[in-house]
Order: sequence, then structure tokens, then C-alpha cells
Amino acid sequence: MKIPKTMRRYCKYCKKHTEHKVSNAKKKTFGSVHTMSYGSKKRAKKRGAARGHGNLGRYSRPAITKFKMTGKKVSKKTDLRYTCKECKKTHTQKKGIRAKRIEFK
Repeated sequence: MKIPKTMRRYCKYCKKHTEHKVSNAKKKTFGSVHTMSYGSKKRAKKRGAARGHGNLGRYSRPAITKFKMTGKKVSKKTDLRYTCKECKKTHTQKKGIRAKRIEFK
């Protein structure tokens, strides 16, 4: 996917449309961003960080394999960063676009 190196976007710090430099950052995993989310606490409990017994809400019988979602996604979501040329502050994009490769033209 081809993306321009610079683009005019709204800067919430300058409160006007300014020229922004576009750069690509490595997408962070959910666990590293939200370290104390419900799932991470649950996984910590599973590892043995907290005492307790039981199957942690799992069923005693395994799921039917054909209903399971298998295989990994082909591409990662982009994490584009926009740096304002006036105030030098960086904004991240709201939603990532799935692309195998990103090229800045």
C-alpha cells in the first residue's frame, strides 16, 4: 500500500490543518498497552501468581475442533504516526488498515 510521506491533517494541538510527516511504528500488542486488563489478570492467575483451584470458567470437555477458528491472519494492521511540522507533536491514527507492506512515496 502506498502512502504519501507528508499530508495535510488537522492538528488538535495547533487547532488547525497543518502539514504532517507520516511514519510507521511497530504495532503494540493489546497486553503491552493494557497491562492490567481482565484477561491479563486471568492469565496471571492461570500461571500461578494467585492461589486458587478450579478450571477458571472453562468446561471440562474440550470444544469441537471444526468450530474453532484456526490459522493466523495474513497481514498486520498498520500503526501510522503523524508528526505536525509546526508544533512537532505526534498523533496516532484511530484505526489501522490491514496491509502486508507499506511504502511511503
